[in-house]
Amino acid sequence: MGVYNQDFRENIAFIEFTRHFLKHGLNVPGLIASDIENNIYILEDLGDQTLFSYLSEERKEKGFTGDLIKTYKKVIESLPGFQIEAGKDLDYSVCYPRDKFDRQSMMWDMNYFKYYFLKLAKIPFDEQLLEDDFQKFAAYLLQAGQDYFLYRDFQSRNIMINDGKVYFIDYQGGRKGALQYDIASLLYDAKADIPRSVRTELFEYYLDVLEKHIKFDRGEFRNYYYGYVLIRIMQAMGAYGFRGFYEKKKHFLASIPYAIENLKWILGNVKLPVNIPTLESVLQSLTESEYLKSIGNDHAVFSAKNKLTVRINSFSYKNGIPLDESGNGGGYVFDCRAIHNPGKYEEYKTLTGKDEEVIRFFEKETEMEDFLNAVFLLADQSVEKYIKRDFTDLVISFGCTGGQHRSVYSAEKLAKHLKAKYNIQIILIHRELK
Repeated sequence: MGVYNQDFRENIAFIEFTRHFLKHGLNVPGLIASDIENNIYILEDLGDQTLFSYLSEERKEKGFTGDLIKTYKKVIESLPGFQIEAGKDLDYSVCYPRDKFDRQSMMWDMNYFKYYFLKLAKIPFDEQLLEDDFQKFAAYLLQAGQDYFLYRDFQSRNIMINDGKVYFIDYQGGRKGALQYDIASLLYDAKADIPRSVRTELFEYYLDVLEKHIKFDRGEFRNYYYGYVLIRIMQAMGAYGFRGFYEKKKHFLASIPYAIENLKWILGNVKLPVNIPTLESVLQSLTESEYLKSIGNDHAVFSAKNKLTVRINSFSYKNGIPLDESGNGGGYVFDCRAIHNPGKYEEYKTLTGKDEEVIRFFEKETEMEDFLNAVFLLADQSVEKYIKRDFTDLVISFGCTGGQHRSVYSAEKLAKHLKAKYNIQIILIHRELK
């Protein structure tokens, strides 16, 4: 793949970093040739599947699956190789535009957020008080260890999947900084919209991996982590504002609702040990903005009220109960085998629970009606609680002998019931009919 970029210093950073990472055995594109004086270089082509495109395809059909979690864990296993192992002998003099994520870098990011997001999103603030809080917040963040390689933009669009392996690109903005920033970038990547339970699992996994490389205090690390989550969200919002509000590239606005949901959770669940009342007030105002809510309604794939995904399965007990691919556990498995089975009669044997003849059969059976009424009560209770608590996944499965009649009919009826009653995403899978 040929690359031409007019920014000479950025090219130097990318090429030198690439050579260094390859020397350390990290999965980055091979550097085939370069003509640096003419701003040209040739890289190994890693295909066109990013972690984000894989995540989008997989989640559309199945939700946040166990395979997705495994892929994220592969990514996390590679991260300390960049941060610690390759960071030890890296030539930071080639970094661009700065060799450290220092106070100046942090102030750039926060002012980017202020001028390209807050002002353009019409969020009021006191300029001097906000600037004072930016200074205090930066001073707090700089107390975390800073002697590591900070990848800077470690997120799902900069991670490639090729032949089952994960590869890494777009690291030319790397510099020296804190470990917390990159894992915050990965797990709070707005449009990746990782479920909270999975995000927690992956963060703890990162800490386990990190302990194989260095000694550190997990509690202290976690405190600084949420501070870096916050500044990363602010930096990303600055980018969404610049690209979306200023440059009128509408698709960038689609990320705003996801970032706001992440911000809401941080404000509601994390108390940072630094006094920044004006910044906290501004961020709270941002989450309550009617203007931003209207943008969310126009551009978001999901909003806070319809993020719950309910996967409804029908199956045969002969082939086992379907796995919960979301990784969250819980939900319901209902046994339909106590209900009168149309499959015993010749005229229904080649039909399924989706066919009119079988539907009419069950409509005459009061035991099916009683069974489903009980199921609806349980399902409604869970759905309403899950929506209220911002849960993202619920699995409900129906099993019978062949997975053809009773379970299929029940799954279809529940899907229709929930779709009519709630603003949620429903994924309906008849496993045996496939």
